[in-house]
Amino acid sequence: MSKLFIPRDISWLSFNARVLQEANDPSVPLKERIRFLGIYSNNSDEFFRVRVATLKRMIEFAEKRKLLNMHIEENPQLILDQIQSIVLRHQNEFNRIWEGIVKELKEHKIVFVTDKRLTKDQQLFVRNFFDEQVRSNVIPLMIETIPQLPYLREKSIYLGVVMRKKESSLHQKFALIEVPVSAVGRFVLLPVKNGIQPIMLLEDIIRFNLPNIFSYFDYDHFSAHVFKVTKDAELDIDNDVATTFVEKIERGLKNRRRGKTVRFVYDKEMDSGLLEYLIRKQNLTHSSNIIPGGRIHNYRHFMDFPDVIHSRTKRRSSFTHPDLANSNRVTEVILKKDVMINSPYHSFNSVIDLLREAAMDPDVLSIKITAYRLASISKIVNALINASRNGKQVIVMLELKARFDEEANLEWKKVLEEEGVKVLLGVPKMKIHAKICVIKKKVNKKIIQYGFVSTGNLNEKTAKIYCDHCLLTANRNIMADINRIFNYLENWKNGNAPLKACKTLLISPITMRPKILEFIQKEIKHANAGKKACIIIKSNSLSDKILIEKLYEAAKAGVEIKLIIRGIFCAKMDNKKFEPPVKAISIVDEYLEHGRVMLFHNKGNEIMYTSSADWMVRNLDHRVEAAIPILNKDIRDEIKDILEIQLNDNVKARTLDNDLSNEYAATKAKKKIRSQVETYNYLFNKTIKA
Repeated sequence: MSKLFIPRDISWLSFNARVLQEANDPSVPLKERIRFLGIYSNNSDEFFRVRVATLKRMIEFAEKRKLLNMHIEENPQLILDQIQSIVLRHQNEFNRIWEGIVKELKEHKIVFVTDKRLTKDQQLFVRNFFDEQVRSNVIPLMIETIPQLPYLREKSIYLGVVMRKKESSLHQKFALIEVPVSAVGRFVLLPVKNGIQPIMLLEDIIRFNLPNIFSYFDYDHFSAHVFKVTKDAELDIDNDVATTFVEKIERGLKNRRRGKTVRFVYDKEMDSGLLEYLIRKQNLTHSSNIIPGGRIHNYRHFMDFPDVIHSRTKRRSSFTHPDLANSNRVTEVILKKDVMINSPYHSFNSVIDLLREAAMDPDVLSIKITAYRLASISKIVNALINASRNGKQVIVMLELKARFDEEANLEWKKVLEEEGVKVLLGVPKMKIHAKICVIKKKVNKKIIQYGFVSTGNLNEKTAKIYCDHCLLTANRNIMADINRIFNYLENWKNGNAPLKACKTLLISPITMRPKILEFIQKEIKHANAGKKACIIIKSNSLSDKILIEKLYEAAKAGVEIKLIIRGIFCAKMDNKKFEPPVKAISIVDEYLEHGRVMLFHNKGNEIMYTSSADWMVRNLDHRVEAAIPILNKDIRDEIKDILEIQLNDNVKARTLDNDLSNEYAATKAKKKIRSQVETYNYLFNKTIKA
């Protein structure tokens, strides 16, 4: 491991371990603990699809790197070896936690039943359920009779089936069944008896019916074990100039489906002959990420665990921002003052209402907006379509390269264009990650502009569980910069002059990095002069080495540094040379901390920005991002108060140290401070006082 930095991928695994800690925390409601297991599983899948696949590519092209004389600081093979060791350790912890949760479910009179332990009534129910709901969705494949394995979907789970005669183990056949979770659902609720709710997993329903499924072959012994594969998720976009960008994305999606297997996870009780067969047919070796596990796989479905756990604790409801609560129209308020929506505490409906009002307002001429990840049923899209139907010019920058949302965004492209919306498809070799909107209206021959800049996606579903900041504003300078960004997006072939012309927003890849370095340097200068100097950064990830080294320099100069980093954290901040010591924490709780904030003391004349960008190379150099200055003192004070609450969290905050220990942040305070609860109360009390 580097002396200066923690490897990005090892740091990310440490974050996922914090998610696993939540699943293990007895103070977390039982259903939420099950959901955290699902989140952990889903995170792991994405990690292997993207990061492990990238490391494997780096190893494959090692010789090419030598020819190109490229400097590689971290050995990808050593990192892969570390990953394998850590993941296996996490898997054991995961299984232990799940076993404990199963016991707790029994206390709630909820039991998992398998194909081996069914009463006669349950057997009849399972047979009928299979015949009515499952059979038509099950297509067994006799894999020994085909030259190669069929395409294995990475989001699916499979049953590897071994059939044989009881009197002879020599005659046996292998079969493959894709478990039809998307068509049927993963969890089957069996009839309640004596107050006990039995739950059966769909794969166990199929297991029970194997003699029925394969009755044609006259076998009398069946064993079936679950496995799943994870594949390289990178899109290979060719450079064929004759191919449209949409066609390239579609082709890349097809190539992704044929991606190499980067992880094979299986039930450790699987027949050894079938296991060897599956490994060989996928061209895997025992040095690949072949991970033995328990009976159950694809726990990501557990994020949608049936609503059968009766709990007194319920998620707190969002509330309307106090500045908007007593107004019939959001627009009228925004034209008079800035409003910061802090979701999920403040209701995201106010953002949707702003767009709905614009869609109906006869004075509105146009709406321009960026979209990265939309909800599957999107009220945002509905508002934009209505605006187009009402004769407004609507321009949507739809990022087709949003990882794992490419297919959904291709569908949204068709829907929007059919309604007359102009859809922009981005810039080659650059993702559009900024969350911005500008609405233009004409009142008494005067053009008025207003809109918003957000740290989060325009997704009303995730807005209920993601902590983000969305500034609704009519500030002329901010609107001018947003117009410049759209000018670039509409005419990127003419160069990036519009981005360079932005004067108020910090824009990646033009001004954000140099301005951040400049702000840090000013704090260093003030510290060296014996004046107070302080930096507070909240971000999803901190991995950019240039900015990390600048923070090291600031810490050595005596700048007070406080960091709230949810995920990847590559800095080594445990250093005796840093005086005062750097405070670095990660908060993992009920909501996903997603907002980004930068605060620089600046000799008391504080500089604060909220941003869509993390402190990562990709965000600063390879994406169009926007950071917005918080000019309103009341809003700035409110965000400072929220940051202070988070920095004092002694319930859900973990200290980020060089050893990746994930120890809970210890304080001498007698009062327990759970920042998400305290933030809700803080903002809700402001609503009451208003």
